[in-house]
Amino acid sequence: MNIKLTYLFVLSCLLSLFSLLNSCIPEAPKEVYLNLSDTVDYVGEQSCRSCHYDKHKTFSHTGMGQSFGLANPTKSSAFFHEDSILYDAHSNLYYQPKWKSDSLELLEYRIVEADTVHKRTETAKYIIGSGQHTNSHISESNGYLHQLPFTYYTQKGKLDLPPGFENGFNTRFSRKIGLECMSCHNSLPEFVLGSENKFEAVPLGISCERCHGPGEIHVAEKMKGVFIDTATSIDYTIVNPGNLSPDLQFDLCSRCHLQGNTVLEDGKSFYDFKPGMELQEVMNVFLPNYKGDDSFIMASHVDRLKMSECFLNSDDELTCITCHNPHLSITETPKSVFNTTCVSCHADTKDHQLENGEDCVSCHMPKSGSSDIPHVTVTDHKIAIPQQITSLEAQGIKEFVGLYCVNNPNPSDLNILKAYLQQYEKFEQESYYLDSALVYLTKLDETLCVKEWIKYFFFQSDYQSLINWFEKQSFETRKTQAGKQSYSNQDAWAWYRIGESYYKVANYKMAIKCFEQAVYLAPFHLDIQNKYGMALMKSNRKAEAKKVFEFIFKENPKFEKLYANYGYLLSMNGELDKALVVYKKGLSLNPDIPQLWLNLAAYYLHVDNFEKAISALKQVIRINPNHKRANQLLNQLK
Repeated sequence: MNIKLTYLFVLSCLLSLFSLLNSCIPEAPKEVYLNLSDTVDYVGEQSCRSCHYDKHKTFSHTGMGQSFGLANPTKSSAFFHEDSILYDAHSNLYYQPKWKSDSLELLEYRIVEADTVHKRTETAKYIIGSGQHTNSHISESNGYLHQLPFTYYTQKGKLDLPPGFENGFNTRFSRKIGLECMSCHNSLPEFVLGSENKFEAVPLGISCERCHGPGEIHVAEKMKGVFIDTATSIDYTIVNPGNLSPDLQFDLCSRCHLQGNTVLEDGKSFYDFKPGMELQEVMNVFLPNYKGDDSFIMASHVDRLKMSECFLNSDDELTCITCHNPHLSITETPKSVFNTTCVSCHADTKDHQLENGEDCVSCHMPKSGSSDIPHVTVTDHKIAIPQQITSLEAQGIKEFVGLYCVNNPNPSDLNILKAYLQQYEKFEQESYYLDSALVYLTKLDETLCVKEWIKYFFFQSDYQSLINWFEKQSFETRKTQAGKQSYSNQDAWAWYRIGESYYKVANYKMAIKCFEQAVYLAPFHLDIQNKYGMALMKSNRKAEAKKVFEFIFKENPKFEKLYANYGYLLSMNGELDKALVVYKKGLSLNPDIPQLWLNLAAYYLHVDNFEKAISALKQVIRINPNHKRANQLLNQLK
């Protein structure tokens, strides 16, 4: 018995010592968090709510909690009425959103000489945006998500085109909402592998586990009655961001509050980052650096804060949660909270404005417009003494210096190479990005950057050089290096670009072989499927082409690019009446596809209806005045 008592006493002492040591630990090493394992599942916010009702209740009213939801009057922050009509002068299209019971519908129409010549109605399935700045809208067709061409800017109560749709770039109903977009503006969705924008299901708002990590182990422990006194110890079954080091706190917030050119590490996806990890393990975020430019984009909170003297002189102690309580809406946080935080470092301030009920933030973190989102004002997180804008900034003159990585001071040459190619592909088609990419391509071993060489040749429209490079090895050898399915579809894109290069030089046999590899890797990527069908049609493999086009139609009947090709195939098969139906359906979706009108003109010529053929050809020339074939045919008919 004495031995047993001695054992229990020693054990008790050890446990007390362990508890004491834990209470002295300022942060938890990331390796010890049990929920960082890939085997741990997410449990959903309702499981968190059952124990943390108070935090869930306030969090649900924050910008994150309201980030995404069903398009209904409760979620919407917009005020639509009969005169809520948006006109895009570049495309001569009108947009009118209307509530039909609890459904939000968008009517697109065109008027020519007081005549309505086009109408299309789409229903908004989701609203993206908390309403603090904007509400944008998403449609859904068989799981395929696209952004609709209208946004309500709540701060100004203004209806306008979404960011990126302005100045002649209105993509109407075809802007894809993919995993990168969805995984920041929402909790983690059920994405269909091998697609660009198809989802089995999407959550409704950012939830607890985006910041705390998957909760399976944590919930299981609590269900067993295992509790940790978090006042003295760290609960390693779940991440509390307050226990992370400043760098890991920034990495957590940067996952979504650091907008830019995101380069994924090989083998990683937008699913892979978890709280407590270093962001650079999964991705590196690059931004362009311009000499003399101090403008900023909407989601640049972390980048701007790290430029502040307050941060630089804080010994890394100033982080996002120094000022922000993630569980409480910014609109419900008293200004005194922020003033108190400032005064904690600037205790000697004699600022009279604080006595007048004003605050530090209005002067030292002023609100202004972001460079990428119109009609919004957003707090600049670069804490600074107010300065006059230099003449260079005022004139909007930008001298490109280079890309820099915000979350990693030493990105690899391969990551920098990828960043330059992606900057050209996704943001700005400036030749200096490709010039910089070539510098890194020539530095690196070719075997390390195969997909990057393919991109470089393709972006240069140097199709023959890409073919020559590809044919350095046999097709069978290349096929064994075909790659694998991934959420980014990078290997599928590589095969597509090679196939497109063969297509451009009219080598349809090789184009088909490459497209086959691409659709094998990305079967639900409808643009690749469509091009595969076109190549089959060019090779007179009409039955196979028809199967491809029918698959696309079944997957998403609103895929506009399908109709010119599918209709032409039907006409080749002598199914002229069906072809006419397909052409008209395509034009009802998009009246600005020249090939549809040209194919329709060919149909009318075939049935000797010259008046309608001339009318269709005039539509081609309306869209493209320099269309050579249409002008030739029109002159012949006249």
